[in-house]
Amino acid sequence: MIILITGSNGLIGSEAAEHFDKLGYEVHGIDNNMRRVFFGDAGDTAWNLARLKNILKKYQHHNIDIRSYENIEALFKKNKFDVVIHCAAQPSHDKAREIPLIDFEVNAKGTINLLEASRKYCPEALFIHMSTNKVYGDAPNELEFVELETRWDYADRLYYDGIDESFRVDQSLHSLFGASKLAGDVIAQEYSRTYGLRVFIFRGGCLTGPKHSGVELHGFLSYLVKSAINRKKYTIFGYKGKQVRDQIHSKDVVRLMESCLKNPTKGGVYNLGGSRENSVSVLEAINKIEELSGEKLIHEYMEENRLGDHICYISNINKIRRNFVDWNISKSIDDILIEMIDWEKTQLKESV
Repeated sequence: MIILITGSNGLIGSEAAEHFDKLGYEVHGIDNNMRRVFFGDAGDTAWNLARLKNILKKYQHHNIDIRSYENIEALFKKNKFDVVIHCAAQPSHDKAREIPLIDFEVNAKGTINLLEASRKYCPEALFIHMSTNKVYGDAPNELEFVELETRWDYADRLYYDGIDESFRVDQSLHSLFGASKLAGDVIAQEYSRTYGLRVFIFRGGCLTGPKHSGVELHGFLSYLVKSAINRKKYTIFGYKGKQVRDQIHSKDVVRLMESCLKNPTKGGVYNLGGSRENSVSVLEAINKIEELSGEKLIHEYMEENRLGDHICYISNINKIRRNFVDWNISKSIDDILIEMIDWEKTQLKESV
């Protein structure tokens, strides 16, 4: 089996490359290190590519820009892929405001380029598209909330398990990033309906793990841990630091991808995150990191929240649990943080 992974230097892409290489599959990766272009040296993923080349057995890397259909088509002409896992993206709300054309080209045009190449050259392939919960815009903020000591929470018990796939995706503020990702999400659905492609769309919450090249503009938990271990000031943006996100480890995301290969008829749209059991507010995350690491986080508070930022977002993953009964969340929020803290401490020692 031949698997193509876009964004293969990134958190989910590299985790998928490792996972499927260990299972004996031939893995091809696409990544041109655009994260460094977006976020500077802190976002550079060249180290991860070097690591993958060193440890993987059947890995082939392609330094391709997914915005170029000609280059994508040339790759698909040479290889008949059985699975396409599309992780590449411009991932930041804030950055999208600075580079709206690039943001849309990467997130929307890049997605349709891959779908069209799949349709023409490997129509039977499984296509897994990593979307985002930002396709719902700020509509989740219209729900009623209760303010607790360390977090906001849903007032209506109907949303206790979180936001499900029926939640509306229009008539709200998305940010330019949310709009470009929604375009990719919807076009992936239409390729499935129009051409019969086997498409899985995962609207990710906070996907995280130790190999995340987190920066201030993207990668909340990763950047928070980096700030604590490296004693850098962290800025909390609005909502009293009580905004809530559900965290899921990259390994659990990739384990779900493997379940898709076993259940290819279960395509469709799925909300994916750590669910309520792995939900945490910024304040709660800070407290946990300080307790687990022994480091005191230096932080400041800015009253203004980020554009389109969710007050409380918890992914309802009941649809996934119904359709993929062999899958579960294996890593708790404490497991995730301990792993990330250990990784950052090791990186700090090696850099001295």
